[in-house]
Amino acid sequence: MNRVCLHPADIEKINEIMRAIRDKGNTVLIVEHDPSVIKIADYIVDIGPGAGKNGGNITFTGTYDDLLTSDTATGQALRREHHLKSAVKQPDHFIQLEHITKNNLHDVSVDIPQHVLSVVTGVAGSGKSSLIRAGFEHRDDTIFIDQKPIHASSRSNLLTYMNIFDDVRSFYSKETGMKKSMFSYNSEGACPNCHGKGYIKVELAFMPSFSQICEVCHGTRYKPEVLAAKVSGYSIADVLALTVDEAVHFFQHDDHITHHLQTIASTGLGYMTLGQSLDTLSGGEIQRAKLSRYLTDQVTDHIFIFDEPTTRLHEDDVPTLLKRFEQLIDENNTVILIEHNLTMMTYADWIIDVGPGAGMRGGRILYSGPPKGLLGVESSVTARHLKGYVMP
Repeated sequence: MNRVCLHPADIEKINEIMRAIRDKGNTVLIVEHDPSVIKIADYIVDIGPGAGKNGGNITFTGTYDDLLTSDTATGQALRREHHLKSAVKQPDHFIQLEHITKNNLHDVSVDIPQHVLSVVTGVAGSGKSSLIRAGFEHRDDTIFIDQKPIHASSRSNLLTYMNIFDDVRSFYSKETGMKKSMFSYNSEGACPNCHGKGYIKVELAFMPSFSQICEVCHGTRYKPEVLAAKVSGYSIADVLALTVDEAVHFFQHDDHITHHLQTIASTGLGYMTLGQSLDTLSGGEIQRAKLSRYLTDQVTDHIFIFDEPTTRLHEDDVPTLLKRFEQLIDENNTVILIEHNLTMMTYADWIIDVGPGAGMRGGRILYSGPPKGLLGVESSVTARHLKGYVMP
């Protein structure tokens, strides 16, 4: 069960429901990253130690107290003490959002600082997204990076999205002497049996259809002669099965390809394979893939808006994402996060809290300023949870 787009106050209520279901004699299984959910568990199974090829092992089983003393990534993350950012950036200029009226927002105005990291908080349904969307939707310098699926088919992968699959095919053509089109599973190199899909879809008259791996190419998508053409012992299919981190080493002598791969890895997606279909990415992975495209070339003087970038993200991965946000700010950009994650709030230079409740009980600016000032706002639900999360 994933608590997507939920404020800590909402998670607190759901935790009470989970306990109530358990207390009635039921077994409750939860798949989760949120520290407050992990804390209420009677028994924890931690899987890792890393992601993708580097995961898949049971690294811990036991109680929460035992997990805190473990050496797993989860245990280490849960032991960390959290403090509000000590040296917040001081903004020199502000973007004025004036008289916003949309959904539960009625004539709302707020100033958002430029060239710093701002986090917009509030319970689910308080009006956060409405405020930011309405305030920035007509600005040409704004880049919205949300969790909407990338418009792609099962034939699209990380390389096609980053516009470097053509470079990879050129690399193989140059090294093997074979035509570049032969290294495309959408063209001449495609397996004649599955036509480059890697699987065969079986249609049944009175039952749901199903797919099975192509018995000719065994899921590689390519003709036998293409698979026989290798560079340093790797066919093009072998390369597509490499993780981003592994591929950086393989293409180390090609600066252009390596630069793009290192950019993907820098957002925490180094565990993904090059040939992974884009339609299999989670919301958080989609956002980081989108971010990667803007990091390959230096983008300046823009406003980047991220909606729940920590969705399905392990606490240990948050610092990696924050480094990329800082990179954008260092390049003279403004970064605005719509976020519920308490750890992300501790790194903010500026917090805007919307509320106090959801729907008609929300839609008001409760606070706008440096994070420390939010802690004194009694009407803020966010303040209550943040106060209990950070060290004095």
